Amino acid sequence: MSIAQNPLSIKVEVPREDAVLLTVEGDLDMDTATELQHHLANQLHHGRRHFLLDIAGVPFMDSSGMNIVLRAYQEVREIPGGVYVISPTPAVRRIMDLTGVSITVPIVDSVEEALAVADSGGPATPEPPAEG
Repeated sequence: MSIAQNPLSIKVEVPREDAVLLTVEGDLDMDTATELQHHLANQLHHGRRHFLLDIAGVPFMDSSGMNIVLRAYQEVREIPGGVYVISPTPAVRRIMDLTGVSITVPIVDSVEEALAVADSGGPATPEPPAEG
């Protein structure tokens, strides 16, 4: 029997030299967030500036996961670089909106969109959704 109740799976791909795509599956919480932090630190050490986090397979994220995303965002801003969250589930997106993370960290629908935002210099602060 596995020790972790909800093991985290992280697939690492390098779509180009300055960017890394981390495809995360499983709950991103206090028991698993450290694993994501290690992957981010390793890729930062290898010179990556843009971190694409595909979290479509993350059904739950608590404050530990949010803190890892925000910490990565703060670190790469100085390079300069960026963190882009791809396709969060509705539940995770709602938490990101309620906590304000989605105001700071760009949320996009695809890897291509994330790379396009990175290439455009990205919004220093993403525009809030239009109310209407």
